Amino acid sequence: MSDNLARHFLLREDVTFLNHGSFGACPRPVFAAYQAFQLELENEPVEFLGRRLTDLMRTPREVLAAELGTSADNLVGLTNATTGLNIVAQSLDLKPGDQILTTDHEYSALEKTWAYVCRKTGAEIVVVKVPMPLTSEAAFTDAIIAGMTERTRVLFLSHITSPTALVFPIERAIAEARQRGIWSVIDGAHTPGHIPLDLDALGADFYSGNCHKWLMSPKGSAFLHARPEVQHLLNPLVVSHGWTEQSKEPGARGAFGNSPFIDEIEMQGTRDPSAWLAVPAAIAFRAENDWWAIADHCRALAQDTALRLGELTGLAPLSSPQFCAPQMVAMPIPECDPAEIHKTLFDRYKIEIPVFRWQETCIARISVQGYNSRPQMDRLIAALTELLALAPSARG
Repeated sequence: MSDNLARHFLLREDVTFLNHGSFGACPRPVFAAYQAFQLELENEPVEFLGRRLTDLMRTPREVLAAELGTSADNLVGLTNATTGLNIVAQSLDLKPGDQILTTDHEYSALEKTWAYVCRKTGAEIVVVKVPMPLTSEAAFTDAIIAGMTERTRVLFLSHITSPTALVFPIERAIAEARQRGIWSVIDGAHTPGHIPLDLDALGADFYSGNCHKWLMSPKGSAFLHARPEVQHLLNPLVVSHGWTEQSKEPGARGAFGNSPFIDEIEMQGTRDPSAWLAVPAAIAFRAENDWWAIADHCRALAQDTALRLGELTGLAPLSSPQFCAPQMVAMPIPECDPAEIHKTLFDRYKIEIPVFRWQETCIARISVQGYNSRPQMDRLIAALTELLALAPSARG
């Protein structure tokens, strides 16, 4: 299956690419749609950007909204999830003493975002240590709720964590936050196309996700979702032609006929929107190739590889299978120099995976996509066995 699917992608044949989770990989037909939009833009830039852009941007919102269980009026297209989360973090009215409740598994760029916001506002970050290994929804949710106080204004959680590749069971925590009047802000960078997502049912106030990772659209395509009741709280990072002095309450219209939420954030001056416009092509490619079935195959391959490495290292996994991201596994490895292992894996073996230290644990994180195969996993296991001197312990 994987060899056949690999032909759909543009990845170098001499590299064993096991890092789809970082930036994704775009299928050839989706990339062709992306380039077609770029060519159309260059053929007549004024018509494309000046007269057609508002209508063009609407189609991806409508197609993506149907995929993610929400209304197109609740989505706006962006370049990446970090941008969407920055819009939220820098818009919320926080004051000295307010608390942002989060976990010790968050993406470093967003840790910096909230630190920046706290420096400007006087708010404080409160970090919950997630019980590890993660084996219980109740233990996770209880830890989050125990961290909530009367000063908590924001609950910030990853849906799928970047360093530890865990699926956080965030539903009850979001519901509790809503009941207490706490804004819920969710980092969904790894979620769209990775696990089924119903944004309206989830009920988070704000949710930002990437389309260029597991949804396999071109780089520079992402979204910010906001419930209608909280959209008026948001301000654009860049004030441009979409901004209006009119009311931003529900039902108001923006400068280009959409809601102010969409028009103020979407219209940021001259930029190439082609990656966002190609999102429908990515969703169509997934449907045509029954990608959820392919994802099931990838999950089995990822879990099998993690099990094999765990048997060699003797190290316990970070979670039970139900909380592991389906196609991405953070595998603990023995104490080492992660940067050197990462470099050698690529230089000597042409294997592309992230290797890093998370807290006190060295981790090799694999991502398995439809273009990957069992022989590639064998290559990785053999390389790590050699570099980490695992074979002697494996033989007892």
